Amino acid sequence: MYIPKHFKIDDESTIYDFIEKYSFATLFSQHNGEPYATHLPLIFNKSENALYGHFARTNEQWKDAENQQVLAIFHGPHCYISPSWYESMKAVPTWNYVSIHVYGKMEIIENQKVIVNSLDDMVKKYESPTSPYHLSDVDPSFIEGMSKGIVAFKINITKIEAKAKLSQNHPVERQELIIKQLENTSHQDNLQVAALMKKNLEK
Repeated sequence: MYIPKHFKIDDESTIYDFIEKYSFATLFSQHNGEPYATHLPLIFNKSENALYGHFARTNEQWKDAENQQVLAIFHGPHCYISPSWYESMKAVPTWNYVSIHVYGKMEIIENQKVIVNSLDDMVKKYESPTSPYHLSDVDPSFIEGMSKGIVAFKINITKIEAKAKLSQNHPVERQELIIKQLENTSHQDNLQVAALMKKNLEK
């Protein structure tokens, strides 16, 4: 990923927080000699420096992805930035965004216990704390049957690239004008980008 130095995220905790928060990723590998992508949630295991997930078994990407160097992209908030917001005609429109690229070697998981634990981690992450649904309450034979329809995997992370393009290359006054415009909206991505820009200015 192209990352100018003023857009690079170096702080590991910031990177990990983004992966946790924006965990619905796009996973790329080579399949039948061509780039291939699947959109799916991935669970980050910090202690193992790994990502866990699963394909539908009928999605044939898994058949040749094992041992490949794969790429998972985590997309953060993003939005359009108009030059009119900072009252300048000597500028062009742009886009602010956060994106994390995670590279790693894929390993297919065969162990049923690891598969169920991975599914349980996913349920715990996405279910509301007040939800009555718990995977541990489901009949184990039903889980075992359903798990035959998926292929679980682990990505052992080899490299992470992280970018936050948040108008850091503009003067503070201009950034403040952009924030003001973004906050004057109900669009969630705009508001999230504004909050990230504010946080940058506080550093």
